[in-house]
Amino acid sequence: MATTNIQVRVDSDLKAEAEQLFSDIGLDMPTAVRLFLKQSIINNGIPFALERDSFYSSSNQAHLVKVARDLREGKNSAAHELIEAKHADLA
Repeated sequence: MATTNIQVRVDSDLKAEAEQLFSDIGLDMPTAVRLFLKQSIINNGIPFALERDSFYSSSNQAHLVKVARDLREGKNSAAHELIEAKHADLA
């Protein structure tokens, strides 16, 4: 079977953290990448869920802009469920 190279640029901290993780579970980077590629083929897609964090949705961001404006103007602002939920996660 013929082989080929793949080059990917990543942040050096991300690479170091990934290498440490893979080392801890007995893998090197090339093996981990091959596993990802094989699982992608087996799953006919990315082998894990990809979801957008609703905190960053356009409606929530618009609410944040309004809250910031209200605060600058000294007005009280109503709570918003996404902001409250994110705040609770950080507590």
